Amino acid sequence: MSETPHLSGPFRVGDRVQLTGPKGRLHTITLRENGELHTHNGVLKHEILVGEPDGSVVTNSSGHEYLALRPLLRDFVMSMPRGAAIVYPKDAAQILAAADIFPGATVVEAGVGSGALSLWLLRAIGPSGRLVSFERREEFADVARANVETFLGVAPPTWDVVVGDLVESLPDAVAPASVDRVVLDMLAPWECIDVAADALTPGGVVLCYVATATQLSRVAEYIRNTGLFTDPDASETMVRGWHVEGLAVRPDHRMVAHTGFLLTARRLAPGAVPPEVKRRASKSSYGDEDVELWTPGAVGDREITDKNLRKRIREAQKAAAGVKQSADASTGAAESADPTA
Repeated sequence: MSETPHLSGPFRVGDRVQLTGPKGRLHTITLRENGELHTHNGVLKHEILVGEPDGSVVTNSSGHEYLALRPLLRDFVMSMPRGAAIVYPKDAAQILAAADIFPGATVVEAGVGSGALSLWLLRAIGPSGRLVSFERREEFADVARANVETFLGVAPPTWDVVVGDLVESLPDAVAPASVDRVVLDMLAPWECIDVAADALTPGGVVLCYVATATQLSRVAEYIRNTGLFTDPDASETMVRGWHVEGLAVRPDHRMVAHTGFLLTARRLAPGAVPPEVKRRASKSSYGDEDVELWTPGAVGDREITDKNLRKRIREAQKAAAGVKQSADASTGAAESADPTA
């Protein structure tokens, strides 16, 4: 039986370790019995890391020093194999806050992509929650499953991955008015608003993550026209780093600017009519030519080649298998050393 990798404490076999070596180069390894990291700077035996505390500095065969740290979730999602584009940590953090993802919540996610947002959601809902993730493409679902198992060490019992269309599959996956949160990361989230409204409990939150202003406008107007939600709230997040060294304090020359818009709304109770919101006259109407601009092709549905996707799947599954194999070996060694076993 495999064990879940430790997230703190001394390193053990099966743990993932991020090594920062000469010139700041990063290496991420999974500790194995008799394992070694080979670089042009020498050899680092895995055994010298086992038992050492997180944040230790170790030396390889050539005398080069490496800082050893467990990779944070944000480190993992930025380097894991990808079948589809990921939700970046800055947006994932805002999604957890804006949608108010809480321990024990029942959350529906579509689509699953490469599993980056799934990992954040699984951590937020805790062991008593439930995450149901929908993905239309089996290949992307395979990458997501492998990435989640690589980071967590096991397939979490709180996570169900459904391969299929959300509109068709959601009614069979959850009971009406039983879902606390719905997170839609897709090109045309307005197509899923009606079925999401049926699944959400009164007061529940729907959150849409979209890339373009035209998508944002379309889904906002659709939500308003249903009469089933509060007035939607939209935002974007930009992160700018700072260089801080002595009195040299200045913003970085580069920043993580626009990656996507977040739009949230809350499900009204059945029959409830919200107070009318007074607005200035605006160009809220649109015609067929405007709708055409909102089609998935027009907003830039990026495709990944089948060859590249198969490579990503192999990488993700190899990483997951390596974690499981190391954990199984560690468990077997511990049982052999136990005289009572």
